[in-house]
Amino acid sequence: MNVMHSKKESQPVFASDESRWNAVVHRDRAADGHFYYSVRTTGVYCRPSCAARLALRKNVAFHVTRENAERAGFRACKRCKPDQDGIVASHAAGVAAASRLIETSEQMPSLDELAAAAAMSRFHFHRVFKTLTGLTPKAYGSAHRANRVRDQLRHANSVTDAIYSSGFNSSGRFYAHASDELGMTPTRFRSGGVGESILFAVGECSLGSILVAKTVKGICAISLGDDPQAMVEELQDRFPKANLVGGDRDFEQLVAQVVGFVESPDIGLDLPLDIRGTAFQKRVWKALREIPAGNTVSYAQVAHRIGEPEAVRAVAQACGANVLAVAIPCHRVIRNDGELSGYRWGVERKRDLLGKETRK
Repeated sequence: MNVMHSKKESQPVFASDESRWNAVVHRDRAADGHFYYSVRTTGVYCRPSCAARLALRKNVAFHVTRENAERAGFRACKRCKPDQDGIVASHAAGVAAASRLIETSEQMPSLDELAAAAAMSRFHFHRVFKTLTGLTPKAYGSAHRANRVRDQLRHANSVTDAIYSSGFNSSGRFYAHASDELGMTPTRFRSGGVGESILFAVGECSLGSILVAKTVKGICAISLGDDPQAMVEELQDRFPKANLVGGDRDFEQLVAQVVGFVESPDIGLDLPLDIRGTAFQKRVWKALREIPAGNTVSYAQVAHRIGEPEAVRAVAQACGANVLAVAIPCHRVIRNDGELSGYRWGVERKRDLLGKETRK
């Protein structure tokens, strides 16, 4: 889909048959609600994300509303149930209510309590929650609790105080997974990464300078800019007590791999990442990584994808907090009217990245 660069040229998302067919081919959930498609040979109409076998393009027609599809003589697909948007909204509201309960409770609520908050049965709630968020309720609660302990580690008198004030019943349970959640031991996290070594290097690409940094867990930063020294200083600010080490020849090859992905997005980027953020931010970033290259979605569509339809502003803030340029493709999120909006590394770079992805 082409991204418009001016008011005069702007058009709604999924406005062309080409972009709609592309959404159907990729079963893009972000297109749900924007249009429906019908299949002449089966007599049914579907959501763009329908998991049914892909029809031949010549048998497919598009409809702005489901009423239009029904007036044309098509019936609703029994698999994706496009005539039941009310149920989708109800599920999203229920998951949002359960998420708020998890985030505001001192202890992790039971599955029965969460299901009651969502007004669903226990089994149905568990399935819907995982479908909309990509996490089980337990995993979501663990991620949120780990983020609470991050905040507590910066202010509590001791690591033990931080663990218990964050809702962990035992220090043993927390320490069993602490390194995976924090990217380092709790004590080192609390001291600003002291004793940790972070490899980094600055290279050049068509978008200017690019900085890549890596911990033992994976790439922790990819930055774009014009001033290499300022980029290194920003990295130092994020890890004030860590030991920044200039990358060797092997690490420079990794930087070259990232640069290659910037220039040719179709080659993909399969590298381990050290992703740090709140539970909500991780949900947003996970959704962003599922957007295919060459496609764009709106902030509102991302909010719907993660089951938080009212959290459009929070989604935008999560995009702004992303420190892994291109690896977490926040540049693929645009405004509802198709216009580009703010980008941590500059709107012009956002436009250039999208141009590289849509260029044949």
